[in-house]
Amino acid sequence: MTVVGTGGVCLKKIIRSCRFLKDYKSLDSGMKERVDNTLRKLLQNPIPSGICFEKLKGYKNPDIYTVHVTGNLKISIEIKDGNEAILRRVAQHDQIDFNP
Repeated sequence: MTVVGTGGVCLKKIIRSCRFLKDYKSLDSGMKERVDNTLRKLLQNPIPSGICFEKLKGYKNPDIYTVHVTGNLKISIEIKDGNEAILRRVAQHDQIDFNP
């Protein structure tokens, strides 16, 4: 289950985990471009309302958030120090919900 909205999150830096880079590398060039566009929007302040930014319930220390890239492609994110986004994964909706 998720909670929609950024809740005052203002991101200033994006860090890509090894797992994210592996997932990203497997995407085709069109999907990579869509992921890149979504990440640029995440760095805007405030985060645009058109971005579906959600907090996953049940995850504490760290809190896990997701962002929809397409209808079925999501990015999972850990927020560090209130303004750094650690990109954990980019994968299909079901994969992110099962293993963010």
